[in-house]
Amino acid sequence: MKKQVQLLTLRWVPIVTIFALLLGACGQPAVQTKAQPIKVGIVLSDIGLGDQSYSDAAFRGLVKARDEGKIVFEYREISETKTYDAAFEQLVQEKSDLIIGLGYMVKESLETVAKKYPDLKFVIVDEKSDLPNVASITFKEEEGSFLAGVVAGMASRTDQVGFIGGVESPLLKKFEAGYREGVRSVKPDAQVTATYAGDFGKPELGTEIARDMINQDQIDVIYAAAGLTGVGALQEVQKQEKFAIGVDSDQFFIAEKAVVTSMIKNVDIAIYTAVKSFADHQRKFTDQNMVFGLAKEGIGLAPIRVLTLNPDQQKLLDDLKEKVKSGSLTVPTQ
Repeated sequence: MKKQVQLLTLRWVPIVTIFALLLGACGQPAVQTKAQPIKVGIVLSDIGLGDQSYSDAAFRGLVKARDEGKIVFEYREISETKTYDAAFEQLVQEKSDLIIGLGYMVKESLETVAKKYPDLKFVIVDEKSDLPNVASITFKEEEGSFLAGVVAGMASRTDQVGFIGGVESPLLKKFEAGYREGVRSVKPDAQVTATYAGDFGKPELGTEIARDMINQDQIDVIYAAAGLTGVGALQEVQKQEKFAIGVDSDQFFIAEKAVVTSMIKNVDIAIYTAVKSFADHQRKFTDQNMVFGLAKEGIGLAPIRVLTLNPDQQKLLDDLKEKVKSGSLTVPTQ
């Protein structure tokens, strides 16, 4: 008898289940499937990961977005793909929803691929494009470099300060112009010597340039915006017991007895903000030309170390920073 009851019950299960499902369909909203995260691809700058500034910062921004469930991402380094063209094409074939090109030097390759795939979205960092499917992220490097120059002017005892750039370009000229203006805002008669290494990846070259600046020109503060070449410069400045200013990220750890501060270019914040906006607005950009300066926290200055500013110097630095943020002080770009 017990077996018969079980069989009878089993015969009714499909009917009851179907009836319950029909009621659920009438009275309950449909179950929503979880949206798939955006797939992002990025082509890193020519040095790649481990540059201790640009590429590393971009990577951090994508990691943050990934950890929040906004995206998944892949990256390509030129050391593996050999060309930018190949790197972008690989990311297209990986079915990326958004592809980022890091640095002005990738513009030609990025635009070639963007024209080939007009329905795919791209972002270029540190450059602008007129293509409708390419958004841009640029920075007001001159603003942060201006503050770096203010600190350099305050720190110098010889009134001779230096600037070392990587490859000479309109972008690096913005760094130099802002730095010069900052130095002269506190020391109008100070001499600013600028040298371009022609390479971002040679620490030994940065060492040589910094040594010559210090020994031949009596320069006692050097601002290096030159990637790994700049790392060599910072370390040489420390050996020579002079002052240095880093770039892109807080580079204090590279030369802890020399690096007074660093001009921070928050590539991580900018890229995180851009991809988050893209994900939150149904795979569209609300702004094709995203510009980050002091006001948007895209640019900043690392803590002052090694030396101590007196109260008047600190107040002047803070006042100048607020003037730049508010727009009442415009920093030249060339």
